[in-house]
Amino acid sequence: MSRQVARSAQGLILAIDLGTTNVKVLLVDPATGRVLRRASVPVDVYRPQPLWVEQDGSQLWDAVVRASAEALRDISASSVAGVAISNQREAVAAWNDDGDLLGPILGWQDARTADWCGAPERGDLGELTVAVAGLPLDPMFSAPKLAWLLDSLPSSASPRIGTLDTWLVHRLTGEYVAEAGNASRTLLLDLASLDYSDELLDAFAIPRGLLAPVVASDAGFGRTRPGLPIPAGVPVVAVLADSHAALYRHGAGRPGEGKATYGTGSSVMAPVAGGLPPAPTGSRGVARTVAWVTEHPVYALEGNVVATGAAIDAVASLLTSGDVLELARLAEQASPDSGLAFVPAFTGLGAPWFDRNAVPILVGLGGGVSREQVALAAFEAVAHQVTDVVDAVDAVAPGSLSLIHADGGATASRLLMQLQADLIGRPVQVSSAAEASALGAAQLAATTLDLDVAPPEEGRRVVPDESQSWTSPSRERWRTAVARSRGLAVNQNHQGES
Repeated sequence: MSRQVARSAQGLILAIDLGTTNVKVLLVDPATGRVLRRASVPVDVYRPQPLWVEQDGSQLWDAVVRASAEALRDISASSVAGVAISNQREAVAAWNDDGDLLGPILGWQDARTADWCGAPERGDLGELTVAVAGLPLDPMFSAPKLAWLLDSLPSSASPRIGTLDTWLVHRLTGEYVAEAGNASRTLLLDLASLDYSDELLDAFAIPRGLLAPVVASDAGFGRTRPGLPIPAGVPVVAVLADSHAALYRHGAGRPGEGKATYGTGSSVMAPVAGGLPPAPTGSRGVARTVAWVTEHPVYALEGNVVATGAAIDAVASLLTSGDVLELARLAEQASPDSGLAFVPAFTGLGAPWFDRNAVPILVGLGGGVSREQVALAAFEAVAHQVTDVVDAVDAVAPGSLSLIHADGGATASRLLMQLQADLIGRPVQVSSAAEASALGAAQLAATTLDLDVAPPEEGRRVVPDESQSWTSPSRERWRTAVARSRGLAVNQNHQGES
């Protein structure tokens, strides 16, 4: 996995962030760290059936084109040294040689394959995916969705299939490759060899020949084709999955410094020193993943929470007609502990439980409960879920999350960040830039091109309030609520499964 990109002495980086609810494009000056232009185009998420989550590929591509055109308006073509991509992970698509999709994109939240993954006869496959790919057998990851897509296509079709990094690169340059970090989220990659596992390909009935070959994160991904708002011939230099790009932005994998991204869902990721960590016992807890591959692979431990920003949005739709800022103002008026426990298991629970049979519940609701308490419970639900993952990482690799960098839109809530620091009992370094994923990809691209790269600007640091006594009873209430959400027995002292 070697670099294939010509060096550049100076220039700007166009960073494309292919997200779940919007496509952002930033024009970045790496020498100063300044974002010279930013453009964002919203995209829709469709839920045609329970557990199904889809997106329209033509809408995503149109958003890429429109946002790129806006970010490059009146910019000299010669000033753009390279393109960087960060993308939502685990979402999959099938397309033809022209890049046109052969059906909907199945989003990372899509859980239509939950019954298949959870069937008792899949037990051995679940052990295999943990041992080889580092991931539990869960519908969030790509392989079950890819198998579903293939089954839905006509037998005469000869599609290209893969994750959205592969599709977007193919649309931009015509190259057909899969970036290693994204490939590690498919349930098909052998973490040790950094190639697809024949045993896993057979288990999911996915022909190797349909998949793009795996390449390094800075391998070079071709040059932009004519007819785009991006000047023709600009190299696509670096590709990173969005959570991995955020980790790269926050210290490029310094030991002890992990990150939590607060988006529709959340990713908590901790870099691991010393190469590939051994497979844990059991299939639950945290996953092993490839963070990125440059001169050598960097591995990480990670836990994915399915609904964090989605939890806040859901409660906002009930209490404030969808106004998240108003919901935050309501929550700030409540006492430090809501006395409630809201488990937003809309499509089950992700890490560390990976229980797709869990259901959403609100525990503690009574006649005297206020709107302010319910609003606070939504923010507490986010902080509790992230804390569950931090606890799971601590159990596997103590000390790997001494400091947590936080990024994503929800970090603008000072209430949420204080709740988070209090519950995990360690500092939270809040990113000064909301676009950590795009900036991380831009940073890798600039480094690959040997451009000058300014160090990331540090944001505010939130430290735990040691005078607070609400955290222990709140955690106990949360664990009980999670156990009830999962249909587990709870004893008379309300002690849930920990």
